[in-house]
Amino acid sequence: MRSQGFRRLLRQLASLNWQQRSQLIEALRPAVGLDRVCAAIEGVRPAPTGCPGCGSGRHYRHGIVRGLQRYRCRDCGRTFSALSGTPLARLRHRSKWLDYLKEMLDSRSVRAAAKLVGVHRNTSFRWRHRFLHGVRHDQPERLAGIAEADEMFLLESQKGSRQLERPARKRGGVAHRRGIGQQHDCILVARDRSGLTCSFVTGRAAVTARQLHRYLLPVLDPEILLVTDGHKAYRTFAREARIAHAFVTLRAGERVRGVVHVQNVNAYHQRLRSWLSRFHGVASRYLPNYLAWRWALDGDRIAAPERLLQAALNRFHIRR
Repeated sequence: MRSQGFRRLLRQLASLNWQQRSQLIEALRPAVGLDRVCAAIEGVRPAPTGCPGCGSGRHYRHGIVRGLQRYRCRDCGRTFSALSGTPLARLRHRSKWLDYLKEMLDSRSVRAAAKLVGVHRNTSFRWRHRFLHGVRHDQPERLAGIAEADEMFLLESQKGSRQLERPARKRGGVAHRRGIGQQHDCILVARDRSGLTCSFVTGRAAVTARQLHRYLLPVLDPEILLVTDGHKAYRTFAREARIAHAFVTLRAGERVRGVVHVQNVNAYHQRLRSWLSRFHGVASRYLPNYLAWRWALDGDRIAAPERLLQAALNRFHIRR
């Protein structure tokens, strides 16, 4: 619209009644939402330096598509944008992304978020895990000082699977045998005293020293003091990795010995378990996504939809 026509339109706004103003605001919401999304994307993903298809740096601008600059490669002819090659590529209804991310920050279920945003439940499910695919890499690179590590267990779930590997259980059910076994997913959580947290799904049954080497060792500072319970796997791991280790014997009633305790990580377990209960069962294959989601929400670490969108695009904001 030309500036003269726009000024004429602004002058006419004063003559609108409240119903017309409400209709105008609703009509502008999708455009405003798209502008916010595009601004957030372009703020963290500048103009691409090469074609994602052939890697050539010879490309030129080729129009605007849904608010984002599009480019065309001079060598292979492929078109691409700032979202090409990301988990968010080819997702539609871009103007509603921030509204949906706000519902994720409020921990809405798939159906509740779909109803509030105005999309189909299948779209809501697809968006949730596309956004979380990038967020799950948002973990601290290093834990330092004193770090606590402990595991929690959830009954494995094949929720949503078309073909089950076992007989179906009614409403989640219970394990066939008492204690921790192959029917439980093991979630390993390590948290230092500054609040930085790493969580991993290590597999089924109790954690082993080999799994600790694979998941825990890369995130531990060499000078760290690792505090755990008396599980034999931690002692074997600490001895082999040559890191300082202290433990409390929970079976003997010992919970705190000076600075040696696992109260922080156990409190995180409690918050995680309570938060997961609202979803009435989480499929085992999606557990890493939910662990990343919980870490994003912990202590309001990510409180704005734009920040969550940046994390989904692998632009992380970890307080250190």
